[in-house]
Amino acid sequence: MKNILVINAHTNENSFCFALSNNYIKGAKKSGNKIKTLNLKDLDLEKFVKHIHDSKTQLPEDLQEVQKNITWSDHLVFVYPTWWATPPALLKVFFEMVFSSGFAFNYKSPSNFGPRWDKLLINKTARIISTMDSPPLFYKLVIGDPGYKMMKDILNFCGIKPVKKNYFGSVKVSDSLTRKTWLEKINKVGLNE
Repeated sequence: MKNILVINAHTNENSFCFALSNNYIKGAKKSGNKIKTLNLKDLDLEKFVKHIHDSKTQLPEDLQEVQKNITWSDHLVFVYPTWWATPPALLKVFFEMVFSSGFAFNYKSPSNFGPRWDKLLINKTARIISTMDSPPLFYKLVIGDPGYKMMKDILNFCGIKPVKKNYFGSVKVSDSLTRKTWLEKINKVGLNE
């Protein structure tokens, strides 16, 4: 049994991302996991787009609560659409504010080879569930999977690993039968977490 925090970074509750998220949660709950959810659209993150990062930043209460939920979790699940080859900007702002120094990592005295840091979110794992308009094979082989590389690098920097992924696409040209198959697949993924 795991404590799982599902973080949905799509801004539309009627999106296929939310449908995937809900089916994943159903499977994960059936296996006895404890689930908490977070919809980034419900947070006031836009004001941080031009934020000046310094050590004096005091996070608002809602983001402090998010940090508590991340601490509580054993497993983080990020659900988002792939837009312009990477996750939405809202997720990037979320990382910049919530995965902050002192919470997700701590810099130490640099060595001759560059910066050093402590990873403060060890013993946690993650999963990425992402929709896209391109076929996933094209995204991985031709474009080079930049979204996963970004997510894996951020999460590994803080000690979260392994980072698994499930891609669904092309959503734009998919029919109802294909989407039903994808929903069943992600339900089984949740069931096996």
